[in-house]
Amino acid sequence: QVQLVESGGGLVQAGGSLRLSCAASGMIFRLNAMGWYRQAPGKQRDLVATITSGGSTNYADSVKGRFTISRDNAKNTVYLQMNSLKPEDTAVYYCWNRGFWGQGTQVTVSS
Repeated sequence: QVQLVESGGGLVQAGGSLRLSCAASGMIFRLNAMGWYRQAPGKQRDLVATITSGGSTNYADSVKGRFTISRDNAKNTVYLQMNSLKPEDTAVYYCWNRGFWGQGTQVTVSS
């Protein structure tokens, strides 16, 4: 059974940084694409970034140049480095793999 456990969320001021981590188990991690999504209150869950097994990345336009997704196959972990955070980045961030979701981690950016 695939399990995804996020960590690293919190409260940060606008302009600050956070790094989210997602520890994966129950899969051959190095062969899997991974992704980060987010959901703000009252809104749908939206794609933030994805990374393929080969390391190719894709970002939502709203985070390009500010967020970086990366992976460490030795640790079965995918990361989301978030810089220059804005209040509109406030959301619950979810790790994703092939239809499986983590429990989410709250990111709150104060103005």
